[in-house]
Amino acid sequence: MKRIVTLIGFALASCIARAATAAETFGKVQKQPLNTTAIAMFLAFVVATLGITYWSASKTNSMKDFYNAGGGISGFQNGLALAGDYMSAAALLGLTSMIFFNGYDGMLYAVSFFVAWPLLMFLFAERIRNLGQVTIADIASFRLDQQRIRTLMAFGSLTVVCFYLVVQMVGAGQLIQLLFGLQYNYAVVVVGVLMAVYVTFGGMVATTWVQIVKAVLMLFGASLLALLALSQFGFSLNDMFAQAIATHKSGAGIMLPSKLVADPFAMLSLSVGLVFGTSGLPHILMRFFTVPDAKAARKSVFVATGFIGYFFLVVMVLGTAAIVIVGRNPTFFEGGVAGGKLIGGGNMPVMHLAKAMGGDLVLGFLSAVAFATILAVVAGLTMAGTSAISHDLYAMVLKRNQADHAKEKRVSRIASVAIAGVAIVLGILFKDQNVAFLVALTFSVAASVNFPILTLSIYWKGLTTRGALMGGIAGLVSAVGLVVLSPAVWVRVLGHVTAIFPYDYPAIISMSIAFFFTWIGSITDRSARAASERDQFDHQFVRAQTGIGASPAATHS
Repeated sequence: MKRIVTLIGFALASCIARAATAAETFGKVQKQPLNTTAIAMFLAFVVATLGITYWSASKTNSMKDFYNAGGGISGFQNGLALAGDYMSAAALLGLTSMIFFNGYDGMLYAVSFFVAWPLLMFLFAERIRNLGQVTIADIASFRLDQQRIRTLMAFGSLTVVCFYLVVQMVGAGQLIQLLFGLQYNYAVVVVGVLMAVYVTFGGMVATTWVQIVKAVLMLFGASLLALLALSQFGFSLNDMFAQAIATHKSGAGIMLPSKLVADPFAMLSLSVGLVFGTSGLPHILMRFFTVPDAKAARKSVFVATGFIGYFFLVVMVLGTAAIVIVGRNPTFFEGGVAGGKLIGGGNMPVMHLAKAMGGDLVLGFLSAVAFATILAVVAGLTMAGTSAISHDLYAMVLKRNQADHAKEKRVSRIASVAIAGVAIVLGILFKDQNVAFLVALTFSVAASVNFPILTLSIYWKGLTTRGALMGGIAGLVSAVGLVVLSPAVWVRVLGHVTAIFPYDYPAIISMSIAFFFTWIGSITDRSARAASERDQFDHQFVRAQTGIGASPAATHS
């Protein structure tokens, strides 16, 4: 293991060095110069995380350790890891740019993302920890048909993982190409290799600590930049907002809802997708299995909610401060005209703000943090996909819970490498494609497949296997179908003049369809198996509420 990590470290350093040379000599002309400070800080992060992976490998001796870190992560540590899994580069760059351009509308996104966490804490946290062991399929199949429900949930999880991985890989390639001056393909390969290393050798232990380190760096970097920005306004929020209103072309309009809420139904559907989709993301939910008990699960969500809420408040400050500091500085605009087209594209306000506040040092640090953010998210996604393949499909469905642990471990490692390989290939293939629709698809599938089945399996005695299958399939088909027919795909990707379905986020419809078909499929099921499944609900309910019968860790050893 030590030799492998060392070789990988040298290979990545060589790859980055060669990519930098290639970018300067043969690559396309970049809008941002090569940022040696960012590359140096990123290499330091890579070395540190490879050291974490080497340390984690010595503590990953069983499948229980691989899947859920042996249930030994504390509530506070898991809260930081959850925050690290959730505070993405898209939030840092995307939300600040939305606030920079649209003001209030960008804050609506932050509110929707944040509201998901109290819901997750009160609805799922303790019950998932009490009922599950490795994946969310453990909960859904607790009293239902193991083979069919596990297969459905595994494919639902893999669908979410694959779509979200493509978004992250494309984002990584474009972000690093822009900020570091490295070629797109090199950046995608580096991310893919690192995510395979973290999961294959370190399992959930390495993934957790990578996310913790990334969360600390993100919170520190964003807070530092916010303090530097606020110092320009005498640390007065009133003064900052007043100057933002005076600077922005919309004036006081930036403090009012505009495009996003022009159609209340569109805003409602977007919010439903973001709020309930979060409660169906497998890489978020599986973190509840890494803590020793339900109390720690509840604490982890409480800690994560605090950090995430604080982060979004900081993002609000960064976006608003950028309106003034970046918006008035012509050096950040093409042609040297303030208010024109931003150098580097529409997602660069926070990076230009970092440059204005701290020069190359702060810009380099924030750029490295942005890349570290992507690494942490893809590591969590890969871990979720690997668990779905090796635990649900191989050990529980194919081998019917009789899998040899050595073979299961081998399958898990093959799965992690395969997922990384697929992510690299798809990231390169989607290089020049508009992948924004994949975000809508990811949250819509999570809200329409995973969330309804999990909720009803925990809270509704009447749920049956037939109902869950009907609802899950209906939710998956409607979510994918409506996204394809939406403006995001039908018009902007496929080139049609008008969209058949008028909204980019269809979650409110697809989730309703899933709940309806789950309900109708269950109440019309009069089979003996359905009666038995309903009878088992009381036992499940007691365990979910009290934890009686729940093991302190997974049953694998």
